[in-house]
Amino acid sequence: MSTQSTQGSRPVEVLLVEDDSGDVLMTREAFEDNKLRNRLTVVPDGVSALEYLRKEGPHADAPTPDLVLLDLNLPRKSGREVLDEMKRDETLRSIPVVVLTTSEAEEDVRSSYALHANAYVTKPVDFDRFIEVVRQIDEFFVEVVRLPSR
Repeated sequence: MSTQSTQGSRPVEVLLVEDDSGDVLMTREAFEDNKLRNRLTVVPDGVSALEYLRKEGPHADAPTPDLVLLDLNLPRKSGREVLDEMKRDETLRSIPVVVLTTSEAEEDVRSSYALHANAYVTKPVDFDRFIEVVRQIDEFFVEVVRLPSR
């Protein structure tokens, strides 16, 4: 497979919405291990995620992400609420959202797709498998899929 991204030469902006510091660390390591060209920004809760996406408060100069990796179980505002608000907002709905969560519950899978998630991925507990999953998400959304320009 070509290493040339379908996004051109600019890095892909990825927003990780995750409150678990261990998962944040593993995701950062996955990006570094795979020499991923994207820029990873992390926010720890649903309220901060929506402020970032809407460029509010301390996030006024934030870049618009090309991809959101969203945990479902977040403080202040759940991942489901973030997903719902994103997909109802005309300026945010075209941003692809990958639900990346520990939940394997069928209800969570169904509700995420009903709220128009682009993919639902259960986080592996094994570090090597987690790295592989993040690499596959990157490969698909950065090298295979054409994302809308921002």
